[in-house]
Amino acid sequence: MNAHSSFSAPIGGVLPTSGRAEFGQASASAMSMKWSALHDAVGVAGMLAGIAAEPMRADVRNFPAVMRDAGGWRRQRAEDGINDLAAIMEPGLAALLAVNARGVNPAVAAMALWQEFHAARAALLALAPPPGANTLRRFT
Repeated sequence: MNAHSSFSAPIGGVLPTSGRAEFGQASASAMSMKWSALHDAVGVAGMLAGIAAEPMRADVRNFPAVMRDAGGWRRQRAEDGINDLAAIMEPGLAALLAVNARGVNPAVAAMALWQEFHAARAALLALAPPPGANTLRRFT
């Protein structure tokens, strides 16, 4: 009998219609979730600092997708930067909430964390390629 086994893994490791993400897609999804969580966290820091929440601009919201599409060193630096920013925000926000829970006004420290976040975010946003840089060139 010359039957081909349907259990062999296809090239690339993922069945075409399995619904499972490849590693690259999962990594981009994790980056998007972290990016969103960081903005939720800075919203809390802003609230503790007495700053009104700002609407998220399109360039900020789309940053993980832009970095996924850019790939290469830009994507790696963006992932590293988001991880570094999370490493700053997690303990910082935890400390602010602990201070607030004790009845101490955390506004000055919250403002410092808010400013640090925005400075780091600006540096990350600068990694995005210029508009139109990813267009494919077609030769006729």
